[in-house]
Amino acid sequence: MADHIARAFRVPQTPFTTRPTLQGTFGMVSSTHWLASQCAMAVLEDGGNAFDAAVAAGFVLHVVEPHLNGPAGEVPILLAPAGGGVQVLCGQGPAPAGATVAHYRALGLDLVPGTGPLAAAVPGAFDAWMVLLRDHGTKPLADVLKYAIGYAADGHPPVERVGETVESVRALFETEWPSSAEVYLPGGRVPRPGEPLRNPALANTWRRLLAESAATRASASGDARVRQIEAARRIWREGFVAEALLAQSARPTTDTSGERHTGTLTAVDLASWSASYEAPLTYDWHGWTVCKAGGWSQGPAFLQQLALLPAQLPPYGSAEYVHLLVEGCKLAMADREAWYGDAAEVPLADLLSDGYNAARRALVGPAASYELRPGSPGGRIPRIPAHALRARGGDVAYAPGAGEPTVAGGEPVVAPDGATRGDTCHLDVVDRWGNMVAATPSGGWLQSNPVVPELGFPLGTRLQMTWLEEGLPNSLTPGRRPRTTLSPSLALRDGVPVLAFGTPGGDQQDQWQLHFFLAVALGARVRGGLDLQGAIDAPNWHNDSFPGSFHPRVTLPGSVTVESRIGAAVIDGLRRRGHLVTVGDAWSQGRLCAVARDPDTGVLSAAANPRGMQGYAVGR
Repeated sequence: MADHIARAFRVPQTPFTTRPTLQGTFGMVSSTHWLASQCAMAVLEDGGNAFDAAVAAGFVLHVVEPHLNGPAGEVPILLAPAGGGVQVLCGQGPAPAGATVAHYRALGLDLVPGTGPLAAAVPGAFDAWMVLLRDHGTKPLADVLKYAIGYAADGHPPVERVGETVESVRALFETEWPSSAEVYLPGGRVPRPGEPLRNPALANTWRRLLAESAATRASASGDARVRQIEAARRIWREGFVAEALLAQSARPTTDTSGERHTGTLTAVDLASWSASYEAPLTYDWHGWTVCKAGGWSQGPAFLQQLALLPAQLPPYGSAEYVHLLVEGCKLAMADREAWYGDAAEVPLADLLSDGYNAARRALVGPAASYELRPGSPGGRIPRIPAHALRARGGDVAYAPGAGEPTVAGGEPVVAPDGATRGDTCHLDVVDRWGNMVAATPSGGWLQSNPVVPELGFPLGTRLQMTWLEEGLPNSLTPGRRPRTTLSPSLALRDGVPVLAFGTPGGDQQDQWQLHFFLAVALGARVRGGLDLQGAIDAPNWHNDSFPGSFHPRVTLPGSVTVESRIGAAVIDGLRRRGHLVTVGDAWSQGRLCAVARDPDTGVLSAAANPRGMQGYAVGR
């Protein structure tokens, strides 16, 4: 059946790719930074499994992509242990107990600030990595942390975007956030490519954590490896790390409101939360089963877009094809705004039902829609946040060609006050035993909050994704997770994990991933395997016709941003259909990573995004 659909779909064989799709039988890694990929591979070479390798890579990404993630950020992880079922490990912390709508409104706010301690959820990334290592890894904690410690202590050559991000917030660091200037403006200079950037405070944090957790391990009984990991988790939640995080939250800090605010994080918030497992949300499509996180993430929007596809697709890459996917995305994202969140039950069964999507599919017409059109799953009445409706403006003046600012590699636009239109990292690993993992670490950006002087990293800002309006699925609610854009993916064939993939990109993640998945699932095969690199390299696009997840929560009705390589005929065809098209750089949309495993042969594959010139796949 799938082969028949693929022939009808007519995905052209990619005439060339920037790199080969790697193949081997030992292990494969793909991530958004070459150092993280190679460190993960070093763990595999040292006898570790995919989960050990992912943890090592995750901590290296904190060092080498500090503008995109940090230890006090968050990470959703999809994992498939060999011979076991797929699980979601939630590393998204909730709102603190004091983070109420009333508290923020009393401060004169109508949006959660995009920076500063008021935007900080309970940190989630560190604990999620520790739980993954404890339950599924094999390596001692020191073995996976040594790579991050080395790069933090001895330095690493930063990518260009690190220096560009620091330059954009230089004035803020120099006048308001001196602890950040100490790390990221050494000697008053922004980090430069080729000149080692060091973070000795971060290296010392991990060294102290190892020393204190090792002492605890020696005085207890049971498995020494697990005891040390558990001790490290306690130190993070209740020891010197917690003390420093709480002190930082209590410091008045200038944020995007222009005022100084303190945060709401307390010792009880830190001590009472831990990363947890849950079942994935799944959708079956033409022989594939796609696994995503639940309605507290934007992951279901990927599945809704699949459910909205008609039985016959237009020719791949045509204007009609792009139009169809853009319009389907608008419907799914409208539902995201009305129905997704952790503060209310999400009607996922209805949102993914055949009848609901048949009715929604009929809304896709020949012309671009400028409306935000959430559905009524199960007869429920949708509700859109008042701020989102005001942001649309009804009769917004919108110049042809306007759209989301396009920057190299799809990385975020960072304002002088640190406000970020959201981006992140991604990593995928598969090992020779068949273990597979996809993770999307984010938050705790260097521009999100001041660096905690004692620790070398900042708090996160994920609460900016919640609404200061009561009664919504994504209302700011104590103890509930802010709806995250982070959305790693796993796909199965005949119940067996075959493909792990994901991308940075905020609201664009489940747009770029859908485009990639369709090209892989229904496209050409290379050397007997999936054409991962061809699907990553194919011209990409996204739209912003829905409320953005990041401060200041902008909506751009009718917008579509395309890579220039998509071609003049497609661009003209989209404009004739009423889309407001921005033509971006040839290689500017998406930072996808992917690994795969053929269950029949055991052959492993990997590919990585060339955009931005830092993502790499490695393996053998």
